[in-house]
Amino acid sequence: MSQEPDSPGVIALPPLLYGLALAIGALLRWIARRPMVTEPTGYWIGGALLVAGAALAFWGRGVMDRAGTNVDPRKPTTAIVEAGPFRFTRNPLYVAMTILYLGLAFCLNDIWFLPVLVVLLVVMHYGVVLREERYLETKFGQPYRDYTQRVRRWL
Repeated sequence: MSQEPDSPGVIALPPLLYGLALAIGALLRWIARRPMVTEPTGYWIGGALLVAGAALAFWGRGVMDRAGTNVDPRKPTTAIVEAGPFRFTRNPLYVAMTILYLGLAFCLNDIWFLPVLVVLLVVMHYGVVLREERYLETKFGQPYRDYTQRVRRWL
């Protein structure tokens, strides 16, 4: 993946990483199905998680758009966003994608999605989040460090 000079150099776009993890989970489900919960329960839990994840994703995206900064991590960040869900977590879009992933895992009702999620979160942490944090600290300095002291990385 090519990297602009003013970008964090993430290993891949996060939606692609989540999509790949879902594909791996679906393949494992196809090979050896391992249900997590009873069918109706999985649909209810999964549906609720999908709604919550989508709401958080739209909220976070809207706040970033209004702040005039790029959502795409391959492009320069122009502002530290501290409004909306960014008051509670420094990574609301990644939290939203994780909730969406869990929603799909419950709807598809297979335990295989959970260990794949653990691996995905490790990849996200080292390949995306820590790179973004180094980039933001280099770019914004003390204001970003102050933000990290006020707001948790995740929840």
